[in-house]
Amino acid sequence: MPRISPADDYLTVLNLFTTDQPDKQETLLQEMGKIVNAAAYEGWISSTVHAGQESPGTANFIQWRSGEDLEKRYAGEEFQHRTMPVFQEITTSIRLLQCQIVYTHRHPSQGDTTEISPQRDDYTVIEIFKVAEGDRDELVTELGEGRGWLADVPGYRSHSVFKGLRARFLDGPFAVIYSQWAGKDAYDAHRAQPESEKSEARLKSEARVEALKTGSDWNGYRVVHTRAAGE
Repeated sequence: MPRISPADDYLTVLNLFTTDQPDKQETLLQEMGKIVNAAAYEGWISSTVHAGQESPGTANFIQWRSGEDLEKRYAGEEFQHRTMPVFQEITTSIRLLQCQIVYTHRHPSQGDTTEISPQRDDYTVIEIFKVAEGDRDELVTELGEGRGWLADVPGYRSHSVFKGLRARFLDGPFAVIYSQWAGKDAYDAHRAQPESEKSEARLKSEARVEALKTGSDWNGYRVVHTRAAGE
């Protein structure tokens, strides 16, 4: 199964799609599954498809050897004249985010590796943070090293922080958190915790993130399909 690790030095691409109806989400998942199952692109490492839970949409977590390999894919006839037109027809928004993994952290019960797979039962959350160019590195640090307090949150499993490199259909600098939880209830309880019950470390960290970011959004997901090169 794919893993998230700064040591691998892969280019991570998060292709995020939203739609306005559950049946269109199913169509998206079918189309993405076809692409993943047929993938044989030079430099492609793995793809992991996620189904939206909070609102209709999908996410494809893709690992590439390099940006050059990805650009060859984008320049191809299939991507330009079949893949993108199909997705544009059934989506309400598209964001293709190229990222660098800079930080991973896990609850001690999760072992030494952050793995993503439909064989796991994680409730996955993907959060996008927009930020001014001069504040991006500080935000990435705060989202990563500044959130050690997550280890004490019930239901927390892991979180990984990505620095945005470039994007299609998203303007300006950005950062991404990919986190795993024991279930939706655990994540909802974490988000809804009253200020009076939060630790001092959490309050300080959240206040700094709020000051640095210029916007943010998130969705919850379940991993439904994955495939790696050679499979």
